Amino acid sequence: MPPDPLENPGFQHFYNLEYDEALADFTAQAARNPALPDAYNHIAQTILFRQMYRSGALESDLITSANSFLRRSKMVFSSADDKQFSNAIGRALELSQARLKNDPNDTSALYALGVSRGIRANYNFMIKKFVDALGDASAARKLHLRVLELNPKFTDAQLIPGLDEYVISSLPWGWKMLGAAAGLPADRDHGIRMLTVVAQSGRNDRFDAEALLAAIYRREKRPAEALAPLNDLIRNFPRGFLMRIEVAEMYGDLGARDKAMAAIDGVEQMRRSGAPGYARLPEAKIHYTRGNLLFLFNDLDKALEELKIAAAGGGLSAPAAANAWLRTGQIYDLKSQRTQALEAYRRAINLGPDSDVADQAKGYVSSRYKR
Repeated sequence: MPPDPLENPGFQHFYNLEYDEALADFTAQAARNPALPDAYNHIAQTILFRQMYRSGALESDLITSANSFLRRSKMVFSSADDKQFSNAIGRALELSQARLKNDPNDTSALYALGVSRGIRANYNFMIKKFVDALGDASAARKLHLRVLELNPKFTDAQLIPGLDEYVISSLPWGWKMLGAAAGLPADRDHGIRMLTVVAQSGRNDRFDAEALLAAIYRREKRPAEALAPLNDLIRNFPRGFLMRIEVAEMYGDLGARDKAMAAIDGVEQMRRSGAPGYARLPEAKIHYTRGNLLFLFNDLDKALEELKIAAAGGGLSAPAAANAWLRTGQIYDLKSQRTQALEAYRRAINLGPDSDVADQAKGYVSSRYKR
């Protein structure tokens, strides 16, 4: 069994958003244990998440219920990253399959193979289309359900089936039917319950489950329930600044202005004081978050000031920058400054022409935004 993530330096880096360092550690682990598929899976997962982080795909404010899982810009990987990812996944698959030829009921090999197929499904979903990920997603689910048949106490094997059930349940009807045909049922509540079990009792995947639950609770408009998993992640991985930003946003969703502003001010103070890991946090991200919170609390003048700094200063992912311009346009509309609003909406559209944000901006170009 792989070591607990808290005992693995690669995962310490991974959950603290230090993906280059995590990749170096996992690569070294694979060199020391070339016959084990797990380290190769970790390499592939790190490459994927590094690009997700760079693309803003790990930020929950960009996957709220107003946004579709199917409408987003596809990620672009460098040829070097694509090759390293493919090599790592290929090696992990090869090693797991070789072990299963000797023992078809080897739960560790079944689990590792399911992880490989799940990571590849996520990769294909991020760079291609939903249908390109279906085969691997279905295979990963079946492999982990088989693990649970053989060993019901293998709690980590509930993560992939649980996430599948939640995601499929959140898709339009036609896509649900496509998922069902591939063996991926849609059961939102059961999926959340499975992820909760992993977060509470899992070993290898409990922190993944906590991060997923935090994003899901925000998407489901249940921000109060997101605070416990977020705070546990902060305790265990204090350099992972995105979690503290998420806490500020959850308080914002709860309407707790004082707590929300104190949380984002605390993040800014940690950055200014040189807290470990916080030098990598772009200042624009703090302005962006504070601006969104002030917009939520109808403090329009201060929100506009923060969002203009965030949008113009660089350092934001393209989706976040587009959202900053969208919010800027909405504020100008609320202030009856239509010319400035239209310019902001056009900037949002240009940054992500095929996104949900662009669709909203196009709507406000046609008809002024109203609170």
